[in-house]
Amino acid sequence: MNDVMGSANGITIKSPRELDLMREAGRVVAEAKAAVKEAIKPGATSAEMDALAEEVIRSNGAIPSFKGYKPTPSMPFPATICFSFNEELVHGIPGNRKIEEGDIVSVDFGAIVEGFHGDSAFTVGVGEISEEAQRLIDVTSQSLYEGIKKAVVGGRLTDISHAVQEYAEDCSFSVVREYVGHGIGRSLHEEPQVPNYGSPGRGPLLKSGMALAIEPMLNVGRKETKVLKDGWTVVTSDGKLCAHFEHTIAITEEGPEILT
Repeated sequence: MNDVMGSANGITIKSPRELDLMREAGRVVAEAKAAVKEAIKPGATSAEMDALAEEVIRSNGAIPSFKGYKPTPSMPFPATICFSFNEELVHGIPGNRKIEEGDIVSVDFGAIVEGFHGDSAFTVGVGEISEEAQRLIDVTSQSLYEGIKKAVVGGRLTDISHAVQEYAEDCSFSVVREYVGHGIGRSLHEEPQVPNYGSPGRGPLLKSGMALAIEPMLNVGRKETKVLKDGWTVVTSDGKLCAHFEHTIAITEEGPEILT
Protein backbone atom coordinates (compact mmCIF):
# COMPACT_ATOMS: atom_id res chain seq x y z
CA MET A 1 0.00 0.00 0.00
CA ASN A 2 2.03 2.80 -1.32
CA ASP A 3 0.22 6.04 -2.14
CA VAL A 4 1.71 9.07 -0.43
CA MET A 5 0.25 12.16 1.14
CA GLY A 6 0.98 14.34 4.14
CA SER A 7 2.94 17.37 5.29
CA ALA A 8 5.75 18.68 3.13
CA ASN A 9 8.27 18.88 5.96
CA GLY A 10 7.61 15.33 7.13
CA ILE A 11 6.91 16.38 10.74
CA THR A 12 3.98 14.30 11.94
CA ILE A 13 4.21 14.55 15.73
CA LYS A 14 3.79 18.13 16.89
CA SER A 15 2.91 17.66 20.57
CA PRO A 16 3.28 15.17 23.45
CA ARG A 17 -0.41 14.34 23.04
CA GLU A 18 0.11 13.35 19.42
CA LEU A 19 3.09 11.20 20.37
CA ASP A 20 0.93 9.45 22.96
CA LEU A 21 -1.72 8.73 20.30
CA MET A 22 0.94 7.31 17.99
CA ARG A 23 2.16 5.15 20.85
CA GLU A 24 -1.35 3.90 21.54
CA ALA A 25 -1.95 3.07 17.86
CA GLY A 26 1.36 1.22 17.90
CA ARG A 27 0.43 -0.65 21.07
CA VAL A 28 -2.83 -1.85 19.51
CA VAL A 29 -0.98 -3.05 16.42
CA ALA A 30 1.57 -4.85 18.58
CA GLU A 31 -1.21 -6.60 20.51
CA ALA A 32 -2.88 -7.74 17.30
CA LYS A 33 0.46 -8.97 15.96
CA ALA A 34 1.10 -11.02 19.09
CA ALA A 35 -2.37 -12.60 18.98
CA VAL A 36 -2.10 -13.58 15.32
CA LYS A 37 1.46 -14.84 15.63
CA GLU A 38 0.38 -17.16 18.42
CA ALA A 39 -2.61 -18.40 16.41
CA ILE A 40 -0.73 -19.19 13.20
CA LYS A 41 -0.60 -22.98 12.88
CA PRO A 42 -1.24 -25.69 10.29
CA GLY A 43 -4.92 -25.99 9.43
CA ALA A 44 -5.87 -22.44 10.33
CA THR A 45 -6.99 -20.13 7.52
CA SER A 46 -5.85 -16.64 6.71
CA ALA A 47 -9.48 -15.49 7.04
CA GLU A 48 -9.45 -16.70 10.64
CA MET A 49 -6.29 -14.70 11.27
CA ASP A 50 -7.98 -11.65 9.76
CA ALA A 51 -11.02 -12.02 12.02
CA LEU A 52 -8.80 -12.38 15.07
CA ALA A 53 -6.81 -9.26 14.21
CA GLU A 54 -9.98 -7.23 13.67
CA GLU A 55 -11.39 -8.42 16.99
CA VAL A 56 -8.25 -7.34 18.84
CA ILE A 57 -8.06 -3.96 17.11
CA ARG A 58 -11.72 -3.10 17.63
CA SER A 59 -11.77 -4.37 21.22
CA ASN A 60 -9.13 -1.74 21.95
CA GLY A 61 -11.37 1.01 20.58
CA ALA A 62 -9.28 1.34 17.41
CA ILE A 63 -10.16 1.10 13.72
CA PRO A 64 -8.42 -1.17 11.18
CA SER A 65 -6.33 1.02 8.86
CA PHE A 66 -6.45 -1.31 5.87
CA LYS A 67 -10.12 -2.29 5.65
CA GLY A 68 -11.69 -0.30 2.84
CA TYR A 69 -8.37 1.36 1.99
CA LYS A 70 -8.42 2.61 -1.60
CA PRO A 71 -5.18 4.23 -2.84
CA THR A 72 -6.15 4.11 -6.53
CA PRO A 73 -9.32 3.62 -8.57
CA SER A 74 -8.91 -0.13 -7.99
CA MET A 75 -11.18 -1.94 -5.56
CA PRO A 76 -10.84 -1.12 -1.83
CA PHE A 77 -8.81 -3.56 0.23
CA PRO A 78 -11.41 -5.93 1.70
CA ALA A 79 -9.74 -7.06 4.94
CA THR A 80 -8.17 -5.92 8.20
CA ILE A 81 -4.76 -7.49 7.54
CA CYS A 82 -2.65 -8.40 4.55
CA PHE A 83 -1.78 -12.11 4.74
CA SER A 84 0.79 -13.40 2.23
CA PHE A 85 2.08 -16.96 1.66
CA ASN A 86 5.60 -17.98 0.61
CA GLU A 87 6.25 -16.24 -2.75
CA GLU A 88 3.56 -13.63 -1.97
CA LEU A 89 5.39 -10.51 -0.82
CA VAL A 90 2.68 -8.12 0.36
CA HIS A 91 -1.03 -7.27 0.13
CA GLY A 92 -2.30 -10.85 0.15
CA ILE A 93 -6.08 -10.93 0.67
CA PRO A 94 -7.17 -13.25 3.51
CA GLY A 95 -9.41 -16.13 2.50
CA ASN A 96 -10.07 -19.83 3.01
CA ARG A 97 -6.58 -21.03 2.10
CA LYS A 98 -5.22 -23.14 4.94
CA ILE A 99 -1.82 -22.54 6.48
CA GLU A 100 0.43 -25.57 6.02
CA GLU A 101 3.50 -26.96 7.75
CA GLY A 102 6.58 -25.54 6.04
CA ASP A 103 4.93 -22.33 4.85
CA ILE A 104 6.36 -18.95 5.61
CA VAL A 105 3.69 -16.27 5.96
CA SER A 106 3.91 -12.49 6.07
CA VAL A 107 1.27 -10.50 7.96
CA ASP A 108 0.81 -6.72 7.79
CA PHE A 109 -1.30 -4.79 10.33
CA GLY A 110 -2.63 -1.25 10.69
CA ALA A 111 -4.73 0.48 13.34
CA ILE A 112 -6.09 3.99 13.87
CA VAL A 113 -6.47 5.61 17.30
CA GLU A 114 -8.13 9.04 17.36
CA GLY A 115 -6.97 9.75 13.83
CA PHE A 116 -3.38 8.47 14.18
CA HIS A 117 -2.06 5.33 12.51
CA GLY A 118 0.26 2.50 13.48
CA ASP A 119 1.62 0.07 10.86
CA SER A 120 3.73 -3.05 11.29
CA ALA A 121 4.47 -6.42 9.70
CA PHE A 122 6.30 -9.67 10.33
CA THR A 123 7.15 -12.94 8.58
CA VAL A 124 7.12 -16.24 10.43
CA GLY A 125 7.76 -19.86 9.58
CA VAL A 126 5.09 -22.52 10.22
CA GLY A 127 6.50 -25.58 11.93
CA GLU A 128 9.68 -26.92 10.38
CA ILE A 129 10.92 -24.75 7.51
CA SER A 130 13.99 -24.87 5.32
CA GLU A 131 17.31 -23.46 6.45
CA GLU A 132 17.16 -20.98 3.57
CA ALA A 133 13.69 -19.79 4.60
CA GLN A 134 14.75 -19.30 8.21
CA ARG A 135 17.83 -17.37 7.16
CA LEU A 136 15.68 -15.17 4.91
CA ILE A 137 13.38 -14.38 7.84
CA ASP A 138 16.28 -13.65 10.19
CA VAL A 139 18.11 -11.41 7.73
CA THR A 140 14.97 -9.46 6.81
CA SER A 141 14.19 -8.88 10.48
CA GLN A 142 17.73 -7.73 11.23
CA SER A 143 17.81 -5.47 8.18
CA LEU A 144 14.86 -3.61 9.68
CA TYR A 145 16.81 -2.96 12.88
CA GLU A 146 19.87 -1.91 10.89
CA GLY A 147 17.68 0.71 9.24
CA ILE A 148 16.11 1.83 12.51
CA LYS A 149 19.57 2.48 13.97
CA LYS A 150 20.03 5.21 11.34
CA ALA A 151 16.74 6.98 12.11
CA VAL A 152 18.39 9.70 14.16
CA VAL A 153 18.12 13.49 14.30
CA GLY A 154 20.61 15.08 11.91
CA GLY A 155 20.90 12.08 9.62
CA ARG A 156 19.56 11.81 6.10
CA LEU A 157 16.69 9.66 4.96
CA THR A 158 18.81 7.46 2.71
CA ASP A 159 21.07 6.57 5.62
CA ILE A 160 18.17 4.28 6.60
CA SER A 161 17.82 3.00 3.04
CA HIS A 162 21.52 2.26 2.65
CA ALA A 163 21.75 0.42 5.98
CA VAL A 164 18.92 -1.92 4.96
CA GLN A 165 20.35 -2.59 1.51
CA GLU A 166 23.93 -3.08 2.67
CA TYR A 167 22.98 -5.63 5.31
CA ALA A 168 20.57 -7.52 3.05
CA GLU A 169 22.89 -7.73 0.07
CA ASP A 170 25.89 -8.64 2.22
CA CYS A 171 23.77 -11.64 3.22
CA SER A 172 23.06 -12.44 -0.47
CA PHE A 173 19.38 -11.50 -0.59
CA SER A 174 17.82 -9.08 -3.07
CA VAL A 175 15.98 -5.91 -2.07
CA VAL A 176 12.58 -5.13 -3.59
CA ARG A 177 12.44 -1.73 -5.32
CA GLU A 178 8.76 -1.22 -6.16
CA TYR A 179 7.49 -1.10 -2.56
CA VAL A 180 8.96 1.14 0.11
CA GLY A 181 8.46 2.49 3.61
CA HIS A 182 6.77 5.81 4.25
CA GLY A 183 5.91 8.58 6.61
CA ILE A 184 2.90 7.88 8.79
CA GLY A 185 0.63 9.81 11.16
CA ARG A 186 -2.80 11.24 10.39
CA SER A 187 -2.64 9.31 7.11
CA LEU A 188 -1.50 5.74 6.68
CA HIS A 189 0.95 6.86 3.99
CA GLU A 190 2.60 10.27 4.17
CA GLU A 191 5.77 11.86 2.90
CA PRO A 192 8.57 11.00 2.82
CA GLN A 193 8.91 7.69 1.04
CA VAL A 194 11.55 5.45 2.67
CA PRO A 195 13.22 3.19 0.09
CA ASN A 196 15.12 0.11 1.24
CA TYR A 197 18.02 0.84 -1.10
CA GLY A 198 20.22 3.77 -2.11
CA SER A 199 23.39 5.69 -1.33
CA PRO A 200 23.68 7.26 2.15
CA GLY A 201 23.63 10.97 2.89
CA ARG A 202 20.77 11.94 0.61
CA GLY A 203 17.13 12.91 0.93
CA PRO A 204 15.35 14.89 3.63
CA LEU A 205 17.12 15.77 6.86
CA LEU A 206 15.81 13.61 9.71
CA LYS A 207 14.16 15.72 12.42
CA SER A 208 12.58 15.15 15.81
CA GLY A 209 8.85 14.63 15.34
CA MET A 210 9.09 12.57 12.18
CA ALA A 211 7.20 9.26 12.23
CA LEU A 212 8.26 6.63 9.73
CA ALA A 213 7.15 3.13 8.78
CA ILE A 214 10.36 1.34 7.84
CA GLU A 215 9.67 -1.93 6.02
CA PRO A 216 12.35 -4.03 4.33
CA MET A 217 11.15 -6.58 1.78
CA LEU A 218 13.73 -9.15 0.72
CA ASN A 219 13.68 -11.95 -1.86
CA VAL A 220 15.67 -15.16 -2.12
CA GLY A 221 15.87 -14.77 -5.89
CA ARG A 222 15.45 -11.79 -8.19
CA LYS A 223 14.31 -8.42 -6.85
CA GLU A 224 11.48 -8.02 -9.37
CA THR A 225 7.81 -8.52 -8.43
CA LYS A 226 4.42 -8.62 -10.15
CA VAL A 227 0.80 -8.07 -9.11
CA LEU A 228 -1.77 -10.86 -9.44
CA LYS A 229 -5.14 -10.52 -11.17
CA ASP A 230 -6.89 -9.66 -7.88
CA GLY A 231 -5.24 -6.24 -8.18
CA TRP A 232 -3.60 -6.47 -4.76
CA THR A 233 -1.43 -9.53 -4.13
CA VAL A 234 2.23 -8.92 -4.98
CA VAL A 235 4.42 -11.96 -5.71
CA THR A 236 8.06 -12.49 -6.61
CA SER A 237 8.54 -12.62 -10.38
CA ASP A 238 10.48 -15.90 -10.16
CA GLY A 239 8.21 -17.60 -7.60
CA LYS A 240 10.91 -17.77 -4.93
CA LEU A 241 10.46 -17.00 -1.26
CA CYS A 242 10.30 -13.49 0.17
CA ALA A 243 9.93 -11.86 3.58
CA HIS A 244 8.66 -8.57 5.01
CA PHE A 245 9.19 -6.84 8.36
CA GLU A 246 7.97 -3.39 9.41
CA HIS A 247 7.86 -1.10 12.44
CA THR A 248 6.44 2.35 12.92
CA ILE A 249 9.05 4.50 14.64
CA ALA A 250 9.20 8.03 15.99
CA ILE A 251 12.39 10.06 15.64
CA THR A 252 13.15 11.83 18.91
CA GLU A 253 16.07 13.77 20.33
CA GLU A 254 16.88 10.65 22.38
CA GLY A 255 16.95 8.42 19.31
CA PRO A 256 14.44 6.27 17.39
CA GLU A 257 11.47 4.99 19.40
CA ILE A 258 9.81 1.82 18.10
CA LEU A 259 6.04 2.30 18.49
CA THR A 260 4.77 -1.06 17.24
